[in-house]
Amino acid sequence: MKLSLSTSLPSFSFFLFLFLLVLSVSSEPLRRKDEERASTPPRGWNSYDSFGWAVSEEEFLQNAEILSQKLHAQGYEYVVVDYLWYRRKVPGAYVDSLGFDVIDEWGRMIPDPIRWPSSRGGKGFTEVANKVHSMGLKFGIHIMRGISTQAVNAKTPILDTTTGSAYQESGRVWHAQDIGMKEKACAWMRHGFMSVNTDLGAGKAFLRSLYQQYASWGVDFIKNDCVFGDDLNINEITYISEVLKELDRPILYSLSPGTSVTPDMAKPVSGLSNSYRITADDWDSWGDVASHFDVARDFSAAKMIGTSGLLGTSWPDLDMLPLGYLTDPGSNEGPHRRCRLNLKEQRTQMTLWSMAKSPLMFGGDLRNIDDTTFSLITNPTLLEINSYSSNNVEFPYIRGSSSPRGRKHGRYGMYPTRVEESEVEVFGLTSCKDPKASGWLVKGLDQDLERICWKENMEGRYGEPFCLYKRNSLVESDEEIMYGRQYQGALHLLASENAKYCLNASPRRKITSSEFTRGSFSRCTWNANQMWEFHGNGTLISSYSGLCAIMKKVKANAGAAGARSWIATGRSGEIYLAFFNLNPDNMVIAAEVSDLAKALPGQSVTSCVGKEIWSGTDLGRPTNDTIATMVGSHDSALYVLNCN
Repeated sequence: MKLSLSTSLPSFSFFLFLFLLVLSVSSEPLRRKDEERASTPPRGWNSYDSFGWAVSEEEFLQNAEILSQKLHAQGYEYVVVDYLWYRRKVPGAYVDSLGFDVIDEWGRMIPDPIRWPSSRGGKGFTEVANKVHSMGLKFGIHIMRGISTQAVNAKTPILDTTTGSAYQESGRVWHAQDIGMKEKACAWMRHGFMSVNTDLGAGKAFLRSLYQQYASWGVDFIKNDCVFGDDLNINEITYISEVLKELDRPILYSLSPGTSVTPDMAKPVSGLSNSYRITADDWDSWGDVASHFDVARDFSAAKMIGTSGLLGTSWPDLDMLPLGYLTDPGSNEGPHRRCRLNLKEQRTQMTLWSMAKSPLMFGGDLRNIDDTTFSLITNPTLLEINSYSSNNVEFPYIRGSSSPRGRKHGRYGMYPTRVEESEVEVFGLTSCKDPKASGWLVKGLDQDLERICWKENMEGRYGEPFCLYKRNSLVESDEEIMYGRQYQGALHLLASENAKYCLNASPRRKITSSEFTRGSFSRCTWNANQMWEFHGNGTLISSYSGLCAIMKKVKANAGAAGARSWIATGRSGEIYLAFFNLNPDNMVIAAEVSDLAKALPGQSVTSCVGKEIWSGTDLGRPTNDTIATMVGSHDSALYVLNCN
């Protein structure tokens, strides 16, 4: 019996189907690897503001479940375990304690099995990540810089992931103490972690083993602490970015915190990460909220919002939103109090974060979220601005007048005048490649006494120059001498000749950018955080972080101080205009319609209609002159305008 081809062999279309199926499966890792990361600012929940470092698996998954049910539809998709998930919660354990962490045989941190029972048996976070993924969410963890002091003291071997055994090079087995840089311990957790020497093959092998382990657990988001800002370690960030590019699993890479960060410092880093903090820790105080306006302005003016990042986009991060039910900074106990910001202040914070397109990571305990907080963080206009607006910048063309309580106003207030701007000099840190960093010189006062001064104002034409008194670092103990050898030629810089306070190269405590004005001084000690090197090219280098000191001019509002504004363009052509009142009294804030185009490239504006979203008030009729409103103390107004 002869069989026809059509009945004895599969059809051509069947072969084509199989080919396409195999191709789609084989190309899946490639597609995932090339997937753009953080095309919009990341959004989610982080455990730190509500649980400190003591969150448990049960508490974490409860919050994840609520996020999935109530906030995922609004774009909140990441749930992140913040720091010290590997620390045993026992008496004596605190943020900077030593010897309470759980590490594996290769010196890598693994979850505390008491708080994270599903991690037992070497599973790490695999089961937690699987549960998070089953909710339709993405899983993230916080990690510290480099390697732990505990691993260095234990002399653990380094894992070579290519062989599955101890890393060997130059005829020797390498251990943690060979790669840990004790002189570069984390400034605010000196007993906890230190940098890894990435010039060594063993140092790279250790970092590679860390991130391959995180990928095997199913991690989607990594928050890397103590490698940026005052603690900048560009070598470590660069190598980690290289490792993340090689992984089949896409992992979002975030840097934190960003004390004293400037746009010049962040530019080399932005392309290596998907988000990076540009502030110190933000908590629920009005001072913290207000301190974010200047730094947000600087990064928007430098066009750093939404630039090219690690296999995707990169976003300046104003820190988490400490709203709802919280704990206290540094606490190892769970939530026990309500947010201390009033509703107006919370509204101002959420509006600025959205206009500046910061990642939105909610910090409150979702098990106790109230309707007011929920409505604020899911406000559709704010979320639309945060994800899809463009041309986001501070808008300087406003007028304002203070309105002390009880004073009456007309429709537009007391004829407000334009907010004028002046410039002041502040102290900061920047990359030593920044040409502006070469601005220091030595000025001798007598045979033994010298000062290091900022070159500008040396002739006294614009006020007194900023100067610091030189003093060689003093060492006494054997330990101090050991560390001192690594900083031969380093200096202490004093505020005055006989002062006992030295300029910090990297403060032990986290401070806000506003506190860093004119430098941050603390009582002189021998440690690296206060040591500086002056180079003949006019740079003043922090021995600790490798960053250079700089005096920079920043704009400071004069006249109607405390009136601020931001502007952005919507994806349908609408204009978003926000007014902010940072004053303790009410204020009338106004802008001319004709001025709107000055901040919007390629647009002309002659007349607008629209409404203010917090009050629901319409402009009433098309206006071609002034948009003005009374803004309460610490409050904001947000207009959605359609203009022609």
